[in-house]
Amino acid sequence: MKGNIIIKNANELVTCSGFKAKQGKEMSDLKIINDGAVVIENGIIKAVGKTKEILKQYNEKDYKVIDAANKAVLPGFVDSHTHFVFGGYRAEEFSWRLRGDSYMEIMKRGGGIVSTVKATREASFEELFKSGLKRLDSMLFFGVTTVEGKSGYGLDCETELKQLEVMDKLDNTHPIDIAKTFLGPHAVPKDYKGREDEFIDFMIDEVLPVVAERKLAEFCDIFCEKNVFSVEQSRRYLKKAKEYGFKLKIHADEIVQLGGAELSAELGAVSADHLLQASDEGIRQMAEKGVVATLLPGTAFSLKEPYARARYMIDQNLAVALATDMNPGSCHTESIPLIFALATLYMNMTIEEAITALTINGAAAIDRADSIGSIDVGKKGDIIILEFPSYKYIPYHIGVSTVEKVIKDGVLVFNKEEGAALCYKI
Repeated sequence: MKGNIIIKNANELVTCSGFKAKQGKEMSDLKIINDGAVVIENGIIKAVGKTKEILKQYNEKDYKVIDAANKAVLPGFVDSHTHFVFGGYRAEEFSWRLRGDSYMEIMKRGGGIVSTVKATREASFEELFKSGLKRLDSMLFFGVTTVEGKSGYGLDCETELKQLEVMDKLDNTHPIDIAKTFLGPHAVPKDYKGREDEFIDFMIDEVLPVVAERKLAEFCDIFCEKNVFSVEQSRRYLKKAKEYGFKLKIHADEIVQLGGAELSAELGAVSADHLLQASDEGIRQMAEKGVVATLLPGTAFSLKEPYARARYMIDQNLAVALATDMNPGSCHTESIPLIFALATLYMNMTIEEAITALTINGAAAIDRADSIGSIDVGKKGDIIILEFPSYKYIPYHIGVSTVEKVIKDGVLVFNKEEGAALCYKI
């Protein structure tokens, strides 16, 4: 369903205007219109400007009208890195980490990703669909209108396909749009320990062709990390994925400085993600090749690890996106306000840069900056309205959603004024 809406009298219309990733200093320019208005017709933005000028051209009687007086209006948030379809939970691992156990130690004892693999293999399609639907509802509450979702909790053919098929059904059911990523090489299964090259062969020969033939994913990703998959194994897998027509992502340099950032530049990946340990040279190459750096401060926070060097990256003219990394283990949160707070308080990003990172740069990180991520004529009518007059309230109200309304494709799908009501119909 597509809608026709006029939003008028916005105290701040934060357009984030642009059709590609913003690099370096560009990230500070939010292109704000005071007393702004937006016209959406059939789900697409038709006009953007000052309220007085817009209302001269359009008859309010022909539209659903939302008065945003004393409110800030922004593009819908784009959460460009999540693992939100999974079975089971790993609450006990959180207590182990509090005790001092490292992420890699937990993986070695059979916890971590492998633990979720078992639960996801055992979960039915319907169970994964229902839990995924609830998580999407929660994301909508936080103002997310597009999310990237990864497989990777199957490490086999059947379960990887099941995860992607669940996301496909959710994409056709829920208002939030889903960019689907095949992350088959997310970890090494127990029966392939010491035979990692054979596992990559299995993914290339047995699973990639099926995902491609059935058009179940837009991106391919791999966990390039010490004791997981090497740079050479990652290169081999991603090059083959590219041959099948997939766009590339990579979990890079999260725990050890391995060279994942450099590999992302070499292969022309759309994004490289995590990057806590990325080298200066890797950052330089990513900026030169236009790879988006997707940073996940919630994961560093949860694992009590140093944060990625967002300030340095932006100063080196890199395009930075922010995402939640919502997953059952290392970062079990879909809280966009938490990500804002961490980015601004601990990663030395300005509020303006964080806004850009979760809108137009988040869109660029899933190769959709031409259609979402900003309030521009011709783009989807994906818009959020805050309870407050300025975007500066987002990190200021720490960890609490300031989103009052969410509009998706020109349709009001969430309204906190109605008791945090989800307005969409399945």
